[in-house]
Amino acid sequence: MLCLGLDIGSSAIKCSVVDLESSVVVGRASSPADELPIDAPKPGWAEQHPDLWWKHITIAVRDVVSKNKLDPDDIKAIGISYQMHGLVLVDKDFQVLRPSIIWCDSRAVDIGKRAFKDLGPEFCLTHLLNSPGNFTASKLRWVRDHEPKIYARIHKAMLPGDYIASRLTGRIATTVSGLSEGMFWDFQRNELSRELLDYYGFDPHILPEIVPTFSVSGTLTTEAARDLGLSTKTTVSYRAGDQPNNALSLHVLDPGEIAATAGTSGVIYGIVDTLTHDPRSRVNQFAHVNHSRKEPRVGVLLCINGTGILYAWLRKNMAGGVSYEQMNREAEGIPAGSDGVCILPFGNGAERVLEDSNPGAFVSGLDFNRHSRAHVFRAAQEGIAFSLNFGIDLMRDMGLKVGVIRAGRANLFQSRVFCETLAAISNAAIELFETEGSDGAARGAAMGVGITAKKAFQSLKRVETIHPNPSIRERLLEVYQGWEDLVKRMVSEQIV
Repeated sequence: MLCLGLDIGSSAIKCSVVDLESSVVVGRASSPADELPIDAPKPGWAEQHPDLWWKHITIAVRDVVSKNKLDPDDIKAIGISYQMHGLVLVDKDFQVLRPSIIWCDSRAVDIGKRAFKDLGPEFCLTHLLNSPGNFTASKLRWVRDHEPKIYARIHKAMLPGDYIASRLTGRIATTVSGLSEGMFWDFQRNELSRELLDYYGFDPHILPEIVPTFSVSGTLTTEAARDLGLSTKTTVSYRAGDQPNNALSLHVLDPGEIAATAGTSGVIYGIVDTLTHDPRSRVNQFAHVNHSRKEPRVGVLLCINGTGILYAWLRKNMAGGVSYEQMNREAEGIPAGSDGVCILPFGNGAERVLEDSNPGAFVSGLDFNRHSRAHVFRAAQEGIAFSLNFGIDLMRDMGLKVGVIRAGRANLFQSRVFCETLAAISNAAIELFETEGSDGAARGAAMGVGITAKKAFQSLKRVETIHPNPSIRERLLEVYQGWEDLVKRMVSEQIV
């Protein structure tokens, strides 16, 4: 028997199939070949239409089944990983009312700031564990304020993964973990936040019913089975936001364990067993996939919006379309510190770690007579690693011990320069695994139909460990100090 995992990213749709008995990945596929477009009708906006996700889900699923000669009847369950904090709106006929306002859209920043002030920092940080910020609830309030005709037609407001699950099964549902990422969950009362719903003017019925993260929430509809080429007996048994799911993919479930990713955005995600918070809400806390009231499991999440998207921008606009592997090789030829070239990667919307300011990306120290594109490639990777360490320092102040960071060997973690820089500047070992978000979603689906975590992850193996290199740490710490000073100056001056 098999389980299928979907990873609904903002760059691509990825699909994996895992054997339930051995936990071995038997096939992977993705779509499109390049990257999904993100529409930006106005500065700071970011939208994708859910139909685009569904189109590429059908391509990826059919591809993984056909090229691996799988029997659709053998696929027992589907798990879903999805881009966090997005908003999908449907009417009573289940028709999407507008494109999804996705995670990196910053139009609701001011709405969240006002809510944080009006509801009170103490309430928000102790009950929601965050400021309402630019999360899903604030985006929904933006629709209420600016698109009242659309708001009046809303039957349900969902996260991207909830929408895909409902399109698969016909059942509209969500999870506590999902509600917490949208800022709808009161951790103290273990229920929907009445105060936030009242403040934003939302009827609680606008939100889906709640189901456990690991549970069968339905079987495929006839239409969905036909689109995907699967059986109507296949169930949907797991869903989680991409960062909790990335942690699951790396078997990060217990307090003190830490996961990282560096795709379009970069994330450090550590597990604690207390309802902790940052007093300035620069990092965020969400219910992890195995959170319960009796045994709290809270994911402390640091997110940098502009990481892999910076490297993709360089590839498209400076590297002449060469491969990322070639860019990485060129960067390896430049000494640590990039000979004075410094890059701030904050060019993909408001950054929570900078208290929702949006200073924009910035390059300094560039000398036209000394520096080549290779210096810029290395400076970009160093700047991304520095931005992650900037947040790691905040998490350390909250009591999170950072000794080992686990990551899949994908995206920027395929780069030796990036891994060595992050290990040196954070003084933490980087453990790399051959796994992807869609693999974790497939294993989550297995857990949702009763397979133990131990069995679901029995084939997960560490493939490499990068230890901090003392020979470059001193130089990088010096460069990092200048980088950090530049960040603080730009934020304080609000250079856009």
